[in-house]
Amino acid sequence: MNARVATNVKAGAEMLCGFVFTDTKTPPAFGIKDVDMSSMIKQSVSDMAGRSGRVAVIPTASKKPARRILLAGLGRSDDVTPDLVRHVSGEIAKKARELNLGEFFVLVPSKIPFSQSVFASAITEGAVMSMYRFNKFKSVDDDEDDAGVVPKDLGFAEGGDTSTSRRSEEDATEPNLAIVVDASDSKNDVVDAVKTAAAVADGNTFVRSVANLPPNECVPATLAEVAQDIAKKTTNLKCTVISKRDLKNKGFGGITAVGQGSKNEPKLIILEYKGGRRSGAINKQKPIVLVGKAVTFDTGGISLKPGEKMDEMKFDKCGGCTVLGILKTAAEMKLKANIVGIIPAVENMPGGESYRPGDIITLYSGKTAEILNTDAEGRLILADALAYGEQHYKPRAIIDFATLTGACIIALGNDVAGMVSNNLELADRMRESSERTAEAVWELPLNRDYMDMIKSSVADMRNLGIGRAAGTVTAAAFLRNAIDDTPWVHFDIAGVAWTQTATKSRSYKSKGATGFGVRLIMDYLLASSED
Repeated sequence: MNARVATNVKAGAEMLCGFVFTDTKTPPAFGIKDVDMSSMIKQSVSDMAGRSGRVAVIPTASKKPARRILLAGLGRSDDVTPDLVRHVSGEIAKKARELNLGEFFVLVPSKIPFSQSVFASAITEGAVMSMYRFNKFKSVDDDEDDAGVVPKDLGFAEGGDTSTSRRSEEDATEPNLAIVVDASDSKNDVVDAVKTAAAVADGNTFVRSVANLPPNECVPATLAEVAQDIAKKTTNLKCTVISKRDLKNKGFGGITAVGQGSKNEPKLIILEYKGGRRSGAINKQKPIVLVGKAVTFDTGGISLKPGEKMDEMKFDKCGGCTVLGILKTAAEMKLKANIVGIIPAVENMPGGESYRPGDIITLYSGKTAEILNTDAEGRLILADALAYGEQHYKPRAIIDFATLTGACIIALGNDVAGMVSNNLELADRMRESSERTAEAVWELPLNRDYMDMIKSSVADMRNLGIGRAAGTVTAAAFLRNAIDDTPWVHFDIAGVAWTQTATKSRSYKSKGATGFGVRLIMDYLLASSED
């Protein structure tokens, strides 16, 4: 989807869209002079009463300013949030696609509870993300909301154009978006906001396109190939892949143990983006390290999972996919930061060479872990990656994403990610980004009592806590042991990485992977690059 900023509506526009509020019931300023048409619009505004998410399309019989008028309800004006705008804009975009339009115009209201830039950004994100569909393996595209095309790369137009552009011919069914704002000094800010929003939204859909791949089409080597392809196409991005033999020789005991039961060999994928401040020829800025769990399929290993919903374990790679998407987006936007992405990729399978309950393994940090359950594998591969990231890069912060525990779903449901941190300032920054992006997080405690719950009588620690208590926190406690003093935050995304039974309906969330974390961390990185 192309997204651009305009100060007027193009003559002969296919559809002009405006927002309606329940407390004002005032038609948007469409500039329609025809009396009958104005009356029809007023009646439609009255009928829909501005109810949130309701959309009404009115043909104008080719009268100015457009061939169709669309009214979209946003509820009470005082209650409008960027995420509501995001959701309703997605509904508008879906209607434009349903009508097979080439372009649609959306008016930013004159009286809004936040800036034009924030409003336009929310419109862009909602519209772009709602266009995502996944039909890579369908012989016939039935054009349902949950089906469709895998997104293409998004790049900015050359020569200072105010639009963002995706590759064209294959996206012919996607309508273009024009956001209409008042002509003012703030237009440049809105243009920048729309460019950023489109790039970040495309990063989100990229993550979904990889995370939705089935396990027979996406093994650890596949993720490595995706990372290498990103690096080839992007400036200042380097990819290194460490394979099975070197993983074992270099002491990655967690990744080696978990991956040894599968014929698909484990990989440690490292992406290094260098866009930070320079002093002469030397890049002085300490990097931010991002770590993502990528179990391309998780059977549970010897501790085999129940068969019900095991198909969803293709989504156990979502943390790693999120890291891929963030690095890709940051590099394409030429973000002024140094970022390292580390993705331990394995397939957890039962077999003659699988690791077993009762085994004791030595992790990259040098600490030993007693294995009580082979289905608690994510913490083992993450511990290796976290220790490597801290020791090798001496970062200013470490952030990890993992579909780690079912206990997090029990505690927080399907719309809030669990957050655990050793640093108050870093956690506060994440909360701020969470509020701006509506990628909700909730911090859970981690004190000495929880650390004691993973102590082992035969090793440094055990890969399960005591009983079923505090499963999300004891998993985080295991990860905490891999890190010395670097500011660190862990996100347990088991409940939010893909749409599940209780997931809140949003126009920009199609069935399958959600791409959670890209918008959250890009907001944090953009704010941090301004420090």
